[in-house]
Amino acid sequence: MAETHVLFVEDDDVIREATQLALERVGFAVTAVPDGLTGLEAFRADRPDIALLDVMVPGLDGVSLCRRIRDESTVPVIMLSARADSIDVVLGLEAGADDYVTKPFDGAVLVARIRAVLRRFGHASGDASGGGPEPATEGGLLVFGDLEVDTEGMEVRRGGTHVALTPTEMRLLLEFSSAPGTVLSRDKLLERVWDYGWGGDTRVVDVHVQRLRTKIGQDRIETVRGFGYKLRA
Repeated sequence: MAETHVLFVEDDDVIREATQLALERVGFAVTAVPDGLTGLEAFRADRPDIALLDVMVPGLDGVSLCRRIRDESTVPVIMLSARADSIDVVLGLEAGADDYVTKPFDGAVLVARIRAVLRRFGHASGDASGGGPEPATEGGLLVFGDLEVDTEGMEVRRGGTHVALTPTEMRLLLEFSSAPGTVLSRDKLLERVWDYGWGGDTRVVDVHVQRLRTKIGQDRIETVRGFGYKLRA
């Protein structure tokens, strides 16, 4: 089996070298670069399996680099931020990142998060089940008005037009569509979609729901204040 290739963009020499060694020690192949422009060149040349982007890097900052990558690919992206409460976290997620890790981070935690992201990208289908009205189905096709979710082909169409979703967005939509009309809490979505076995930052969920709404319709996913979200049946 081929090694998983990680692109790591970090301008701090000590962090970059230590993290590269930690990732290589557990079997990842790592391309580590010190700035965003070099990172973009490396991404286009090497087509890595996952990208780790520090928010504050010279040349092309991590958020801008994430947008450039997302314009070209659905490859998973994890942002690295020095502050958990930084607006950069939300900006990174809005730019298309799938998750983020706060610095300073423990190497084992970073490896676990990378593996969690890779698992859900390799297995986009969810295993959630729940109550609520059953959607109209035809084979692996779920139909909600003008929205069609093909759970076998992993494709989404709205009004007959293909909707491009990242694997994380697809997993999120599958969770909602498996239980239309059922409220799913943010913690439950973190557990099912992001594979968090412990409480995580619910901003990850909120931003991804907003991104999904822009693609499938703003009124398709309803906010239930104090509880979570549900797909309108």
